Amino acid sequence: MSGLVLKLSPKERVLINGAVIENGDRRSRLSIVTPNANILRLRDAIHPQDANTPVRRLCYVAQLVLSGDADPEDGHKQLQRGVEQMRQVFIDPESRAYLDQASENISDEKYYQALKALRALLPIEDALFKRAAE
Repeated sequence: MSGLVLKLSPKERVLINGAVIENGDRRSRLSIVTPNANILRLRDAIHPQDANTPVRRLCYVAQLVLSGDADPEDGHKQLQRGVEQMRQVFIDPESRAYLDQASENISDEKYYQALKALRALLPIEDALFKRAAE
């Protein structure tokens, strides 16, 4: 049987299909065998006050859809629109590849995979802001 294997540190929290699960005092492994389960490590989550750039806001929307805190249809539209807007700014081949991955995953309603692709843009966005500030 295949699936996702989560290795959790002591007291680490993870969101699975809208439920927050906290690990005990020891390291552990969980095998997630349900296909298309929505999973997010809370240590990787972007908090609302940190959603202060265009890419971070898109990541935050994807997280809301994953957690069940946003309507999937509204989130889907926001993510598609946001990716199209990002195409105006991110014109290098690497960024375009991440945007293509995100767009494809959004179309397939694979929001975790879309989030992963969008998160890959964060260092590129940070570099753009740094360059603009100089």
